Amino acid sequence: MRFKGLDLNLLVALDVLLSEKNVSRAADKLCLSQSATSGALARLRDYFGDDLLVQVGRKMVCTPRAQMLEAKVRAALLQIDGTIIQPPEFDLATIERTIRVVASDYVVIAELDKAIANIRRKAPNLTFLLNPPGSAPAELLQRGEVDLVAMPEVYIADDHPSARYFADEYMVVVDADNPAYDDRITRRQFFDAHHVTMRFATHTPSFEAWFMKNSGVGRKVAAVAGSFTAVPFLVAGTENIALLQGKLAQTFASMMPIKVLPCPVDIPPLVEHLQWHAYSDGDECLAWVRQEILSAVAD
Repeated sequence: MRFKGLDLNLLVALDVLLSEKNVSRAADKLCLSQSATSGALARLRDYFGDDLLVQVGRKMVCTPRAQMLEAKVRAALLQIDGTIIQPPEFDLATIERTIRVVASDYVVIAELDKAIANIRRKAPNLTFLLNPPGSAPAELLQRGEVDLVAMPEVYIADDHPSARYFADEYMVVVDADNPAYDDRITRRQFFDAHHVTMRFATHTPSFEAWFMKNSGVGRKVAAVAGSFTAVPFLVAGTENIALLQGKLAQTFASMMPIKVLPCPVDIPPLVEHLQWHAYSDGDECLAWVRQEILSAVAD
């Protein structure tokens, strides 16, 4: 079908080509042959009167016109999906769909696992694909590659709707048999100790590491974990200590030889938000899933 001379089927090809900037990868993603994808690019170049993608060295880069088109084409496709393609009504018992969520292992353990279990009791054919926070979760949301993002308030994007998910206090975890601490740890003991901290694979610091760094107070770091769930294992049986979210700390303290102490440093509460793309507001299924996730905390 053509609209003002443009074959609308080519919009999907244009979106993938501008995203991948590689004809072979775009062909794989579009489930087309490389020659068919090259033909689509040729027709797009003819329609827009622009090369769109040009070879620079060993890679292809977007022309200025393509850069201008990229976000607009993606937004148009997302709006079509959210307002036209997705059915306005759905049956919990029969709907089959994958809900793509960006959330840390902490968020999953602290709250999201309970919500997912409850949702799947009501809608057993929903599948949840959980992705750890990468280098650009806001970009994934903007491109419609994920449906929901659960992130600390300081990291969420400004141009999409969000809701407060839950709050948590930071606690100190120490080995249960460490004789240096009874039921409290002093500020001096805190800064004299060796710490286990956490950093995502993308080298983005966790909220507590970000806060401590920006407060101008240094710590002695014994180990840097790649996930929140690894932190207590690097504390148990050692003299190390760690700052950990209260919900996660209490969960592991019930299973491991560690104990949880009040934090002697004034760290603001960690406030997690749930965010979604503006164009998915009309998606009844996603709206229901969001409400179930948020309601699980209240319950």
